[in-house]
Amino acid sequence: MFEFTWPWIFLLAPLPWVLRLLLPPADSGEAALKVSFLADLEGLVGRRARANLPAWRQQAPFVLLWLLLITAAARPEWVGEPQPMPTSGRDLLLAVDVSGSMDYADMRLDDEDVSRLTLVKHLMGEFIDGRRGDRIGLILFGSQAYLQAPLTFDRQTVHTWLDEARIGIAGKNTAIGDAIGLAVKRLRQRPADSRVLVLITDGANTGGEIDPLTAARLAAEEQVKIYTIGIGADPEQSDVLGILGLNPSMDLDEPTLTAIAEQTGGQYFRARSFQELEAIEESLDRLEPVTQRASQARPAYSLYSWPLALAVLLSIGLVCRVLWPHALQQRPQWLRRRT
Repeated sequence: MFEFTWPWIFLLAPLPWVLRLLLPPADSGEAALKVSFLADLEGLVGRRARANLPAWRQQAPFVLLWLLLITAAARPEWVGEPQPMPTSGRDLLLAVDVSGSMDYADMRLDDEDVSRLTLVKHLMGEFIDGRRGDRIGLILFGSQAYLQAPLTFDRQTVHTWLDEARIGIAGKNTAIGDAIGLAVKRLRQRPADSRVLVLITDGANTGGEIDPLTAARLAAEEQVKIYTIGIGADPEQSDVLGILGLNPSMDLDEPTLTAIAEQTGGQYFRARSFQELEAIEESLDRLEPVTQRASQARPAYSLYSWPLALAVLLSIGLVCRVLWPHALQQRPQWLRRRT
């Protein structure tokens, strides 16, 4: 269906004629010489006198130019058939720890040792791609928490932002409480029964200004469900660290992560390997969708460029019409003789 976005702009169509009636005639203040034989003079230089043309033919190109500009300003567009919008899922924020410890290469992917963050990018990227119908957002947190991608249906962009995350981009510490607080701030404006936060970390809260359990209470009050994931291998899974008797996941605060999940109605998951994190991803994928109010959108294709392009071409034609006789008079002497 063809329509104009701003049809009221056509009310400006008579503006040039109104201004001509209301404004006084232009006066240069210089004396004017009236010549009765102007037509004869124009005939001598080979130009046709404009006075011989009817008034409407003289004004027609300028009227057409003005109407084309008015039409372009009114934003003509072709509106298609209504299309359903994918609003049947959840509003899901993914909070990923990018502190220094996430660079630990104690995970295995395709028979190679990779860092914790690399494994999270690989599996959570697939998780994001599969959340068709959900609004997805991304929070990166270290010493502070940052909203990297707001809630959006554009899963590809969120996936790209996750892939581009770097260790230490938000600081070396771990501000779990701040990440939860930022998520609550962003989710509280969404429907109460669709607010979900998935938080992935490998440590304890060592930064930020908000205590994680305090932030969890705020999340519970705002009906934000939090699923926490603790990532990191056990000593026996890491050959070198196991031999040395070191625990690569000793900083992981499982009691706090479990309390956060239980307080908000979510669940705590432990990811010691690729297989466990993959199983967690599948569990999260089974979250029951929350039906929201269905909506429709009609695709609109803007057409204003067509009248605007015609107006530009007509302007060029009018300029050439005025300048061409002067260009002929300024030809070199040798070119005049040949013509």
